[in-house]
Formats: sequence, C-alpha cells, structure tokens
Amino acid sequence: MKKLVFGLLSAALLTATGAHAQKAPAKTKPAAKPATRAAGVAKAVAAAQTPAAPKQAPPEGGKPRDFALPAKEDFTLDNGLKARLVPFGQVPKVSMMVAIQAGNVHEAAGEESVADLLGKLMQEGTASMTATQLAERVARMGGSLYISVGLDQTTLWASCLSEYAPELATLMADVVQHPALPASELARLKSDLKRQTALSRAQPSVQARMKFSHAIYGDHPYGRDLPTDAQIDALTLEQVQNFYKNQFGAQRTSVYVAGKFDAPALHQAISTAWAGFPQGPAPKIDIAKPLTKGDLLTQDRPGAPQSTIVVGLPVVDPSSPDYIRQRVMNSLLGGSFGSRITRNIREDKGYTYSPYSSIGTHYRTATWTETADVTTGDTGNSLREIMNEVERLQKTAPSADELRGIQNYESGLFVLRNSTPDGIIGQLNNLDLHGLPESFLTEQVKNINAVTPQQVSEAARKYVRPEAMTIVVVGDKKVVDPQLKKFQAERKKPL
Repeated sequence: MKKLVFGLLSAALLTATGAHAQKAPAKTKPAAKPATRAAGVAKAVAAAQTPAAPKQAPPEGGKPRDFALPAKEDFTLDNGLKARLVPFGQVPKVSMMVAIQAGNVHEAAGEESVADLLGKLMQEGTASMTATQLAERVARMGGSLYISVGLDQTTLWASCLSEYAPELATLMADVVQHPALPASELARLKSDLKRQTALSRAQPSVQARMKFSHAIYGDHPYGRDLPTDAQIDALTLEQVQNFYKNQFGAQRTSVYVAGKFDAPALHQAISTAWAGFPQGPAPKIDIAKPLTKGDLLTQDRPGAPQSTIVVGLPVVDPSSPDYIRQRVMNSLLGGSFGSRITRNIREDKGYTYSPYSSIGTHYRTATWTETADVTTGDTGNSLREIMNEVERLQKTAPSADELRGIQNYESGLFVLRNSTPDGIIGQLNNLDLHGLPESFLTEQVKNINAVTPQQVSEAARKYVRPEAMTIVVVGDKKVVDPQLKKFQAERKKPL
C-alpha cells in the first residue's frame, strides 16, 4: 500500500505541475498556491484508500445439452468404400477427408516410414497432373489439400467453396487412385524426411515419448523408434509402390464431407469417381498387447536445465464402458489447466510451467501419461508430488463442486470440437476407426455429467496405479540420478 500511495502522490504532483506549466506564461503568472496542490494530493490519497467495489459473480452457466448429429447421408459403394455426407452451417464452404486405414502400424519390419514417404510422394501429382497443376487447380476452387500419415491411417484433408464440392471430391479420388509416385522426387523427399526426423529426435519430449512407447508396446509398431538416416536411405520406390498396392483399397477407405453442398451432385460425384477403385485388403490393425512393468528409465542430457518426465501406464480405450469415467478422472487429475497436478507442481511449487496428463488412444489400446518439463533440481520432488496427487484421489473422492467444474470443462470442450465441419468429420472418423456407435457422441455430454465423485476415485484406483507406472526421465543424469534413487526408496506400496 505504501508503494501505491507513493505512486499516486507522485502522479498527483506531476499532474499538478504539468497542468500549471502548460497554462502559465513564464515570467508573469505567479506560482500555484500550496493549498491547491495539497488538496490534489489529499484527493489522490483518499482515492488510493477507498476500498474496491466487490466483484460481481459471473452468471450461472447453462445446463449441458447432448450433441445431436446433423441429418446426414451414409452410403457404401459396391467395392466397399464408405461415404458420410453431413450438411452443416450456412457458410458456402465444404470440408472433406479421405481416410485410408494404412499407416505406420502396417509397415513391415525394416520398412519404417515407408508410409510417410508414400504420403509425401502422393502430393507430387497424379498420372494426369503435376504437383504444380494439382496445387493450382485446388487453389482455383478457393481451397487447400494436404496429406497426413499417422500410426493407424493416411488421411487427405481438403476444403473448397461449395460450388466446387463435386469437382474436389473427384480430384481427391484421383490423388488416391492414380498417384504419380515420381522417381525423380524420391531423393529430395528422403532428404526432407531425414531432416524432419532429425529435428524431432533432438527434442527431449520426443526422446522421452519414444522411450516410453517402446517400454509399453515393445516390438509392436506403436513401440518403434524414429527411423535412422540409414533406414530412410535404404527405402526404395519399389517398397513404396508395394506398400500402396498391399495396403490401399476401397474396403479400407472412407470419405467424409461436412459443410454446405448440393447433396445429389456430390453423391453422384463420389460414386462415379471411386467406382473403379479396387477392393483391396480388408480393414485390419494388429491389436497391441501393452506391457505394465513399473520401470524407471533414464536418458542422459548433460547440462540440461530441465528434466523431461513421462509417467504412465496402459489404460482402457474408447470401446470400454469405463472410458468416459476414466476421461473425467484424467481431466480432474492432470488433464486441464485447473487440474490437481497442475495446481500442485506449477502453481504451488513452481517446478514446471506446463504439465499435462492425457489419454493417448489407438485401436483397442490406450495409455495414460503425465508429461512435464521440470527444473532439474526438482525432478525427484516433481515425481513425488505427481504420485501424491494420484494417491490422494484414490483415497478421497473429489467434492461435488470440484467435479462439477471439470464436467463443465469437458462438456464445453466436446461442444467446441463439434462446432466446425472439420470437427464433425474428425468425430465421425474416430467413431469408425474405433468401431463405436453414434451414441458415443450423442450421449457423451449426458454420460460425462453422470459421473459421480466416487466413480472418479474408483477409476483412479482401478487404472492409474503408481506402482504399475513406467517412468521416463530425460535429463542431466549426474544431477537427476541421486534424486531418482531417493524417490525409488520412498515409493509407496500399493493401496
């Protein structure tokens, strides 16, 4: 308060002096009377000492409502390709996605990243268009197109003005069915892939995540490390072509459209453009068998001012009846900005800036992880507090008010995810990938808000067990190791 009063006094004095200097002709106007200046100072002091008006309470939030899927058209072609058309909004734009169940999980041993290389080559044009012509044609539609390769799928995302929707749908079919795969671009794209991989490999967060994934999934493709330069150099165009031939096909392909469009014209365009696509292989993802070992793994990063921590274990995937309870538990424990772990090691202790927990899902498997970059000297303390918060939630159910805040947060996020055409497409693709019913979406808000405090505590006891967690620390070993030894000695027994 002394500093505030002094600042206001100074401001009052400067204001009075400045005003006087502007009004007074120098040599003729007498100086202001002391009494006038004192009165201004007194007003400033009085203003500083006046208590602030109480803050108004925010308006009460509305009642969460379930999500209603817009009326949509689903159809399947004779070759097995599935399409879902969702009229959405009034903006004259359309979003499209083609999802092919062919990703890194389908790569053979010794062919790591062949799916990524295929994805890059598919952007280099088709049998009838160069990459430049392809880009120009999409641009003339007022749109964009890009290809992404993930663990389980290769996806093509595109958008355009509504009037060009049938043309864009035909164009995307051409990109998938007739890729040029030019040998002339192979060396350049390999160099790009090596550079991107090297940048990723240098990140401590990626190092920790790779070590964690390998510990959980072992030799399954989900547990593979990033490819080396030598492995990328060894990939051939023939391997890329064989991956396309063996993994791509209509039975593994789904087309999603959301936005404002002429439904009959778009239906016809999709049916015509994809009719000749071979059936290809049936959908298949080898289900991983995650390991629960409770290991503590480290990787040296000499002189690092921070340690990157990944703590976690296998949990249930979206097909489980417990998944929504588990997700609410995660949000309360560490998956939101107001979560317990975040308040503890960020707000209270100051060990880290941005900790977070999450549930990473694949087909019929998932992991829960808490990730944080913490100050090196507080590595052991951070692990200790993370475990303390887990065990506190296991022992004592949260209050109804705390849980209600998390449920409002989760419900709000769900609404936001479904508020755009891209969001709708992503949700539908997630349903199809995991084999979930539409009720997973339409009843999600209701199910989130039906979770009780006792069920949150039960989910923590059942799925997030400290003694079963794999812990990975990437940091300065000479500083971290003594802390980890002390932490291991103090680790509590199962409840």
